[in-house]
Amino acid sequence: MASVELMSGAPRFSLRQLAYFVAIAEAGTISEAAQRLHISQPAVSLALNDLERALKVQLCVRRKAHGVTLTPTGTQVLHRARRLLRQAEDLEGEAGAGEGALAGVLSLGCYVTLAPTVLPPLLQGFSALHPGLTVDFAEDTQDVLQRRLLSGELDLAVIYDMDVLPEMERAELFTMRPHILLPADHPLAERESVSLHELAEEPMVLLDAAPSSHHALGLCHSFGLVPRVRYRPTSYEVARALVGRGMGFSILVQRPSNDRTYEGFRVAIKEIAEPVRTEAVLLAWPRAVALNRRAEEFLRYCRRAALPAGARPEPFESRESEA
Repeated sequence: MASVELMSGAPRFSLRQLAYFVAIAEAGTISEAAQRLHISQPAVSLALNDLERALKVQLCVRRKAHGVTLTPTGTQVLHRARRLLRQAEDLEGEAGAGEGALAGVLSLGCYVTLAPTVLPPLLQGFSALHPGLTVDFAEDTQDVLQRRLLSGELDLAVIYDMDVLPEMERAELFTMRPHILLPADHPLAERESVSLHELAEEPMVLLDAAPSSHHALGLCHSFGLVPRVRYRPTSYEVARALVGRGMGFSILVQRPSNDRTYEGFRVAIKEIAEPVRTEAVLLAWPRAVALNRRAEEFLRYCRRAALPAGARPEPFESRESEA
């Protein structure tokens, strides 16, 4: 793979050229990037040419009617460019905001099922403390969030301690115990706890959003069960709606805020009778990247923030690289 030439003194490229290159990579075409940047297409194309000339590498392959494809070196430069632009934004924001004030943008990711209960209180509380700061957030599956962290698109992400990549640093926020979700009129709904073995022959609604599906299936297999999966919704609320209509049971970690679905059907939240471990919710970031000041302040705030309903407080613990 070609490497980017190290240059002494002032670089031969500009932050504007890097920003245009990032826009091209994210848009997939030069014309779409120009529209997003609200500038002319020739100006974007010229900036890309100048950047490639300054770095002495080919960043992308341009194919008529097929957009642009990053070269291996282009992918490497894209990650570096995003970080450089973030650092430049940090410098500008801190210089303009005054001592002690936060400004700029914090890019936060959150696993889809955690977002409804975890994000709102964190966003509201943190924004109240730092009104000059903007928090952009993205909800997605855990595999996608980790890829976006490594590519430099996100500063931090709230995820489960499941299938976490070794490249990730993490800090534990709180833990939650998995539970069974049943229709309210299920014969076992009046029980305080339900054994997974009692549901072995019943249809299962499997939340198919990584890593939830792996976790639920692994839990069943650990007790010698092979569940009869009938439905695989990718949405937490669709899973609850199917259970509410009596179309199966589900195993979830995130607890719903109430026992009614959007359609008004009731569900019953039951403890699992078998000994199951609690699952940790983490704040994660790339191990190789130093947190900027905005991310550090958000991490501090999360240590003091109130936990969502259903979470069990645990001592806050940062899992350092040497651990």
